Amino acid sequence: MNVLVLGGTRFFGKVLISRLLEQGHAVTIATRGKTADPFGERVNRIVVDRFSEISLRKAFQDIKWDVIYDQICYTPEDAKLACEVFESSTRHYIFTSSMAVYDKFKDEPFTESDFDPYTYRIQDANSYDEGKRSAEAYFYQKAPFPVTAVRFPIVMGEEDYTERLTFHIQHIKDGQAFYVPNEQSKMCYISSEEAGDFLAWLAEGELTGPVNACSDGVISIKELIEMIENIVGKRAVLTSDPTTERSPYGYAGSKMMSTDKAKKAGYSFTQLYDWLPMLIEKQK
Repeated sequence: MNVLVLGGTRFFGKVLISRLLEQGHAVTIATRGKTADPFGERVNRIVVDRFSEISLRKAFQDIKWDVIYDQICYTPEDAKLACEVFESSTRHYIFTSSMAVYDKFKDEPFTESDFDPYTYRIQDANSYDEGKRSAEAYFYQKAPFPVTAVRFPIVMGEEDYTERLTFHIQHIKDGQAFYVPNEQSKMCYISSEEAGDFLAWLAEGELTGPVNACSDGVISIKELIEMIENIVGKRAVLTSDPTTERSPYGYAGSKMMSTDKAKKAGYSFTQLYDWLPMLIEKQK
């Protein structure tokens, strides 16, 4: 297939491109051209401003794509631009969304129906969460092509430029205090390898609509801290002072997702506890 990836030269985007190439697809990467990638002559490259209509139309006029991946759509304006530029250019649009579309905490896993983009009122993107909600809403209410919105939780991996897991490892190793608002809050996660693999798997199927994607299993922030303590051999210094540095995973409540939709379509997720300790070991 002829595949376009908007963004994708960092983190799990690189895994996605590697998997697509392994599957035998012709891959074009469209970025600003500021970050090098490791794919050499195996991919085509287009330098483009994803957020400029003039730039997009100039770069992609009269090109047809079997699948387009959008790794850098954050607002309904971004979604609108994609719908207009690629109106008759693709048969499948795969948009990287987020678990952040679920705007509450609860003790049961969220299913895709807990946020309905087909009826949600499109709003100005005054936050990352709202941007993703309204981007989904724009696609599902106005897109002229089939769309899959992949709702990822926090993605963990060795090349995670957010360094959120590194924050915990380093603070515990160095004896630095940090604040956790609710030690019992539970979260789901996905590895960068699995995130890229899942995205690539979608290219060869017909799964559309919103879809949750995360590793099997959940872990509380308390259990995560204990796992890091055991691996690095030091005790965490936790504080009840909210003015202290806050854990990047420190949520007031639990957020977990059901992946039944993806599993029924044929995808098998890894177990969280099969890869998380090894990742901590590598990063300690």
